[in-house]
Amino acid sequence: MKAGDKLPSVTVNEKNPDHNINIAEFFAPYKKAILFGVPGAFTPGCTKTHVPGYLENYDKIKEKGVEKIAVISVNDAFVMQAWRDHYNSGDKITFLADPRAEFVKAADLHFNAGGLGGTRSKRFVAIVENGIVTRIDIEPDNSGLACSLAPAILGHI
Repeated sequence: MKAGDKLPSVTVNEKNPDHNINIAEFFAPYKKAILFGVPGAFTPGCTKTHVPGYLENYDKIKEKGVEKIAVISVNDAFVMQAWRDHYNSGDKITFLADPRAEFVKAADLHFNAGGLGGTRSKRFVAIVENGIVTRIDIEPDNSGLACSLAPAILGHI
């Protein structure tokens, strides 16, 4: 996936396995949204740094016109819902489950994480406007904590 691409029309889940969302349709109505991907729910960098950074910068991000913030990971919907509940942050961030890695494969944002369970999402952040990716930053080592963090994307919104 690169700037100028439409989000792939792939089904992911939110809250439970029966709540299916077509990711392209989900983002289409938002004039400006952020989608960030992480290798795994409840993993150290994702849990202690990545998601908290978006929560801490939520007001600054919203002030820049972002209507929706979502995170996606190759986990099942129950794990993503438990991770959402862990933060007790209401609906500030939508937690999307890509249990079969269909989205990250369609977007070419996957890598083999070996001991972490095989195919996982690269760590990335995308600015999406009406379903079109206008900017995407991918951590060069797939899982680092630099260009995909909230403070880094704030300068590009």
